[in-house]
Amino acid sequence: MTTAAGIRLEAKTVDSTARDAGGGGDLPGIADPASVAPRDARALSRQFFRRLTEVEEGTPEYQYARNTLIEMNMSLVRFAAGRFRGRGDDMEDIVQTGMIGLIKAIDRFELSREVEFTSFALPYIMGEIKRFFRDTTWAVHVPRRLQELRVELAKAREELSSRLDRNPTVAELATLMDITENQVVEAQLASNGYTSASLDAALTGDGPEDGEAVLADFIGVEEEGLRLVEDIHALAPLMAELSPRDRKIIHLRFVEEATQAEIGERLGCSQMHVSRLIKRIITRLRKGMLGELGCA
Repeated sequence: MTTAAGIRLEAKTVDSTARDAGGGGDLPGIADPASVAPRDARALSRQFFRRLTEVEEGTPEYQYARNTLIEMNMSLVRFAAGRFRGRGDDMEDIVQTGMIGLIKAIDRFELSREVEFTSFALPYIMGEIKRFFRDTTWAVHVPRRLQELRVELAKAREELSSRLDRNPTVAELATLMDITENQVVEAQLASNGYTSASLDAALTGDGPEDGEAVLADFIGVEEEGLRLVEDIHALAPLMAELSPRDRKIIHLRFVEEATQAEIGERLGCSQMHVSRLIKRIITRLRKGMLGELGCA
């Protein structure tokens, strides 16, 4: 799993032998990819993406091409991060978060899409940055739909309170916002996730004999392996529905940790074909886990 803390190291660590050799093949050797002008980076990126499809994943040549792409396109991250300047957060954190999106875009981009990499990458970068603000602003994770509904609820409550000179009812809020009463209640509950209290906060009873306790004393602990067990039970029937070849591909890639090239050799097909097969299988399993297969 890629984290912001590891982005800088990944972007800067390039095999020196591969770099000195120009990355192998006909790739140009670039001493300082981060200094490449954005216009030149767009032209060079196509050469490096083409090389990624030609060399085996995990080789020095592959790492050189991938890491050079990361460094050459860091200007995209700085451009996207600049739009969030002045929000009070450390710009370095925003840039590092945007780098996660850049790396995801590089790993998922295909020349066959016939679109500019910049157009493909910016939504990934912006998405990661927006997710950073969403997840770090709220005390607990709340779906974006409810975060937006909370803002509308606050506006509606303020308007009705001023108009009625009292706190509005759920029914009145629902009428003004043109939503159901259940949605109003859901938004009110979601608002509780915006701020949090310390688990060490003291809770004092009404009487002197009640003593003092802390909030943590009243919170249960979820078994760490429970979610994994649920996921395994949900995944098992989906795996059983796959063809024998698809199950073999998943086993080779995620159990034996074979590279795509190694899988291609064993199946008698190209690395790119293996990549497409894995993507299709993972998409099917993900939809099944999310309950979307019936809606596809």
